[in-house]
Amino acid sequence: MSTERQTSHHQSLHRRSLLRAAVVVPAAGAVAAGPDAAPAEASEDDAGAAGGRFDAESPRFALAVLPDTQYLFDADSADPAPLRATFRYLAAERSAANIAFMTHLGDVTEHGTEDEIGLAADTFRVLHGRVPYSVLAGNHDIKSSTDDQRGDSAYLAAFGPDRYRSMPTFGGASPDGYNSYHVLRAGGRRWLVLALDWRVSDRGLAWAQGVLDAHPTLPAVLTTHDIAWSDDDGEARLSGNGQRLWDRLIKGNDQIFLALGGHYWPPGRAVLTNDSDNDVHIHITNYQDRYYGGAGMIRTYGFDLVRNVIDVETFSPWFLDRDPGKRSPLAAETIELTGPADRFSLSVDFDTRFAGFAPVTPAKPRPARAVMPRGTLAYWRFDASGTDAAGTPGATVADGTVVKDLTGNGNDLTVRRLHSSGADALTWSADHHHGQPAHASLRFDGGKNPDRGAILTTAARAALNSEKFLRGYTIETFIRLPEPFEGDHSWMGILSWEGRNAEAGKTTGWSPLEPTCSLNLSPERFLQFVVYPHQQDADPTSWSHAVPVGRWMHIAVVNDGRRTVMYVDGSKIARNPAQPSTGIATLGKPFVLGATQFDEAFGQGFHGWMGDTRIVGRPLSVDDFLTPVD
Repeated sequence: MSTERQTSHHQSLHRRSLLRAAVVVPAAGAVAAGPDAAPAEASEDDAGAAGGRFDAESPRFALAVLPDTQYLFDADSADPAPLRATFRYLAAERSAANIAFMTHLGDVTEHGTEDEIGLAADTFRVLHGRVPYSVLAGNHDIKSSTDDQRGDSAYLAAFGPDRYRSMPTFGGASPDGYNSYHVLRAGGRRWLVLALDWRVSDRGLAWAQGVLDAHPTLPAVLTTHDIAWSDDDGEARLSGNGQRLWDRLIKGNDQIFLALGGHYWPPGRAVLTNDSDNDVHIHITNYQDRYYGGAGMIRTYGFDLVRNVIDVETFSPWFLDRDPGKRSPLAAETIELTGPADRFSLSVDFDTRFAGFAPVTPAKPRPARAVMPRGTLAYWRFDASGTDAAGTPGATVADGTVVKDLTGNGNDLTVRRLHSSGADALTWSADHHHGQPAHASLRFDGGKNPDRGAILTTAARAALNSEKFLRGYTIETFIRLPEPFEGDHSWMGILSWEGRNAEAGKTTGWSPLEPTCSLNLSPERFLQFVVYPHQQDADPTSWSHAVPVGRWMHIAVVNDGRRTVMYVDGSKIARNPAQPSTGIATLGKPFVLGATQFDEAFGQGFHGWMGDTRIVGRPLSVDDFLTPVD
């Protein structure tokens, strides 16, 4: 705790949400005096003992942060009930709310006496063995203001290395015992948490550097008691101790992307730039000035590796558990803090931010034979394996170019331009979805006013033209829409079969002149898959949400012989038709990539990139798609 800055920031709302996912953590090794001992990954039994079974590969998990609890452990007025409620919440919600780890930021107690420390240590038993955690010493936890070379203390006896020995995350402690580190597995990778004393000595800094050197590829969260202060503006500034940590440890180690401290209030945050020209987020988290000494309030950092964000929330489980009708006014206004320093989201492109020390190895192209399961009727790709004419990125794809059907079923595609379109209507590209088998695509530049574009069509006698798909089907492709998505491209076609549905005897659709099957884009950027089944006189239609621009997506349409379901990036969409749908009423006319006919005439062509496209004559599960779901 600091008495220098005692301003309050009261804004609250009864709301709480944590992303649903979970992690499992590495198994503990022996207590180490140095950084060399790296924990192994936990077994399922270890995970169960720690509070539940967790999915270490889930892209969403949370780090819980607990700041100064000293007013709850003051010998004259101690009340550990709020903290017990917080610990019960963390233990109960660990599996459902994806809580990987909890870190305390120091000033556990008010005076650091044996009685206060003993009561706090007993309270932590609620959490022990259920959620792994770290604790570090604040200035109120020790009786001297010296650094981590101070020797024995009541704090060290209770919260020293022996306390963490059984934790699967524990990696080791400094020889003095006041600094420790943990390695946890979450989001499919390992992460490092450094818990540093409130005054780290030169020896402590050397030890911390050794830990980072021994784990050079792990993103690191640094926790300490005193790193920054803030005024009511919420803008954090480095304290004197924080500046020393920045100069001696943080700015030169690109691994450290988040540094958390308490000690001062009000809360605040800042973004600093390290020696690698990358962002480091510096946050103050402290609520002891709030009602009931902060009431065991916690902050959760919800990591979402899909959305590339960290969602931060601050709330008091103790107050949340109470009957709303029996909460006091102060309890009601302190349930959750929603000001800009307490509830916010950080945009972090994790792969890019960590590339300097843990670069992502791009997936290698997969050979065609590896992605042609039983029943594959056609598979096209736009690299050298898919066409003898594949050119350099940006080069024109000439009319007459043939893209081979790699199944050997003879459904080759031939390029031709629509109307009087120029050379730039279709070009080669190296751009591709990260999970796409081939690392290449085609860039279509279709549009209206005047109509223009390019298409790839099967030959007049290709088997695919007449395939009825009575046992179901899976149609997949990869597309990316340009950003910005300029011009009028409403109802542009992505793929289709030629012909009029009236020729197949269909009478109930939107128009007898539209083709029997097509995938299109609405003016609102909704994907539309409309099919006239072989057996039914109907046009069951799937609609997606508004799809993004500037980002690759994988689209799959799956029919099991009865109904059709569309997936975007492996996620089932909501607006799939309930009508029965068996087969496709193909008419023996060509299959087309790049446009949709109306009344057997092409207007505009597709505008964007298109990658690997595959058609299988049976329904596939999500796990069997061209790219696994993230």
